[in-house]
Amino acid sequence: MSDHDFEVIARERLERSALIAQSLAADPELAGTIAAAARLIVKALANGHKLLLFGNGGSAADAQHLAAELMGRYRVERRALPAIALTVNTSSVTAIANDYAFERVFARQVEALGAEGDVALAISTSGESPNVLAGVDAAKRRGLATLGLTGKTGGRLRRLVDLAILAPTDDTPRVQEAHILIGHILCELAERELAHPKPNLWEGAGKGRPLFRTN
Repeated sequence: MSDHDFEVIARERLERSALIAQSLAADPELAGTIAAAARLIVKALANGHKLLLFGNGGSAADAQHLAAELMGRYRVERRALPAIALTVNTSSVTAIANDYAFERVFARQVEALGAEGDVALAISTSGESPNVLAGVDAAKRRGLATLGLTGKTGGRLRRLVDLAILAPTDDTPRVQEAHILIGHILCELAERELAHPKPNLWEGAGKGRPLFRTN
């Protein structure tokens, strides 16, 4: 390719990504869906439960990214929040894949770590990843609330989770770009609420001490 071809492709991809972001902003229902998902996460974390995140490939990286934002810090100084990406323990992932099947790598971990009151956030650009669907099924059996980040059609994931957030495209790179934008919004909303806790949200905070440090 010529230098001009490189520039043309780069510009086209930037424009396409911007169009997807504009579509997200223009969707009359999306902000409400994101807010509802954030409220589920806040309720769980405020009451001593946790968030489990999982996906494959780029979606695995997104799961780890968002878990890091919550366990570490997104924008506000506060207590660490219990968010676990189920893709980071290579020994567990490979052992489960070897001893059972790759389809079980998330379900088996959800069975071990998930509890009623927790939230599972499943990420799949197609909504059809068998191991992601199995993970959601395991989460539902254990009484977790289930959220899905997926693409335009949502696939089977859309029908399986309690609440699905759809990117308005089936172009995988653009779906992943939309997912990290939505994920950052979820992190910001959760952090804003939990950095300044309301006492009536807590169950068993204990001895009148706040669970989160506020500034």
